[in-house]
Amino acid sequence: METVIWILHLLSAVSVIVLVLLQHGKGADMGAAFGSGSSGSLFGASGSANFLSRTTGVLAAVFFMTSLGLTYLSGHKTEDGGVMDKEVPAQSAKPPQPAQPAESSQAAPEIPADGGASKATEIPE
Repeated sequence: METVIWILHLLSAVSVIVLVLLQHGKGADMGAAFGSGSSGSLFGASGSANFLSRTTGVLAAVFFMTSLGLTYLSGHKTEDGGVMDKEVPAQSAKPPQPAQPAESSQAAPEIPADGGASKATEIPE
């Protein structure tokens, strides 16, 4: 539904721009009074102004309604949001256990119970 409204919105916006550019300004009416040839147009001397202005008004109303519709739809989305709106799952309270080293074939050097302090106190003679 939202895609259809977007397409209608864009088409009406482009159409309004084109119709506004096609219309003559108020100063162009003076040229028509001196025979600029607008009376020989498809809609007649005043028919083109009425047709283009009415069509522009209708398309402007369509543009306004689609703008309101898109505003309503953006404020009332029911689907879940983006990545930032999702909750992060709670981590377990138990911290991960460190990896146990594999048994090696070499034996670790043994440290004396006093931490090697007896060697440090002996003074060689």
